[in-house]
Amino acid sequence: MISIRLYYFIVMDFRTIVPVRNQSPKIDYNANIALFGSCFVENIGDKLQYFKFNALQNPFGIIFHPVALRNLFRRIDENYVYSERDIFQLNDLYSCFDVHSQMSHPDRSLMINRLNNSLETTRSFLQQSSHVIITFGTAWGYVLNQDERLVANCHKVAQSNFTKKIFSSEEIKKSIAEISNIIWKLNNNCKIIFTISPVRHLKDGFVENQLSKANLISALHEFRKEVKLKFDKKTAYFPSYEIVIDELRDYRFYGKDMIHLSEVAIDYIWEKFKDSWIDPEIFSVMKEVSTIQKGLEHRPFNEDSPKHREFLDKLSLKMENIQRKNPSIKF
Repeated sequence: MISIRLYYFIVMDFRTIVPVRNQSPKIDYNANIALFGSCFVENIGDKLQYFKFNALQNPFGIIFHPVALRNLFRRIDENYVYSERDIFQLNDLYSCFDVHSQMSHPDRSLMINRLNNSLETTRSFLQQSSHVIITFGTAWGYVLNQDERLVANCHKVAQSNFTKKIFSSEEIKKSIAEISNIIWKLNNNCKIIFTISPVRHLKDGFVENQLSKANLISALHEFRKEVKLKFDKKTAYFPSYEIVIDELRDYRFYGKDMIHLSEVAIDYIWEKFKDSWIDPEIFSVMKEVSTIQKGLEHRPFNEDSPKHREFLDKLSLKMENIQRKNPSIKF
């Protein structure tokens, strides 16, 4: 007979599980999913793209701040056209304060074209989107002293040109509302899924990071509360931040920098997201896609061997079969 103490060790689950709701409308292979925001949204976006969903991921690069994202959505709403006045040259690269440094380019004309193509691609995709996933990373931002606007990225411009400030929950809430209204103006049937990035911005400071996340969370939930009567079924919240902080809450779920999430943590959050948002009827298709993806990643010892050619023929047949049943899947 086991002791009561041992019994509790056996049957008790020594962690708190964050409940995740069964959401709708479900994401299937007919869905068009746009993703914007911090580096965490790319973790989800990479999974969606791996399983061959039709997803547009951060067309302006990583954008951490809701006000910076709002500025870009204003450009979309205004049918703005970027020109030379919107870019600058530094370290042999042309950059724009509206977007991430990964958008920068050594050629001025190509940089302007890249910006305008991203605007048009985003506008067009949003008009067809079934779901938009937005992740906010921080309430801290850098305001350009020259014209007092928040920049999405400093692009290694001297810090003396900026003033660092934290935006209030009220300022953030207004930005979230404006982003949402622009999306619904383009596409009234779109579902917006909001999340808060669980990645901590410790360069701002430990206390400052917590204050930042608090402002984001407060603003987001206050916005959803205000629009509940009119747009209750058009917004949703996925608790990625809470899953990491309250459920995983261990450094083994972080990468070597102890800030970004490990692959194990990303996989765990993805499974939660999948259970909440992905249509169970396509789980078997996703499994087939994963098998094909692993086959495409396979590197043989001898590419010219008959065995490898046979492997490729079988893989090609699998791809043809799955695409015939699911025309939206593209390899």
